[in-house]
Amino acid sequence: MFRIQVKEEFEAAHRIAGYPGKCNRLHGHSWVVEAKVAGKNLDSLGMLVDFKLVKKELKEVLDRLDHQYINEVPPFDGGWNPTAENLAKYFYEQLAGKSIFHGEARLESVCVWESPHSCVTYEPDEE
Repeated sequence: MFRIQVKEEFEAAHRIAGYPGKCNRLHGHSWVVEAKVAGKNLDSLGMLVDFKLVKKELKEVLDRLDHQYINEVPPFDGGWNPTAENLAKYFYEQLAGKSIFHGEARLESVCVWESPHSCVTYEPDEE
């Protein structure tokens, strides 16, 4: 099994509505998002998936939230709290269907860091 991992960053503000503490107030993070791709077979160049392609797709997804108030951006404007957990699932769902994943290569997980010491990883249940 091969695994590749890419990392991108974005800046954004949010608040966790209903949280019983400081996070209920507007605040921002320098978010770091890591995407892991896994698979057994390499292409004719000897690559699972080109790092450059994965980074490009990840950056396109993150750019939608960069320098935004996340609570005002769909789907988070409809009551879905922009927790690190929900962001990780959202990023996973946005990336998973991209055409860069071919053959057995698949998006394995997305990890969202909201600080240098706190992160969450989302990976779907295996079926």
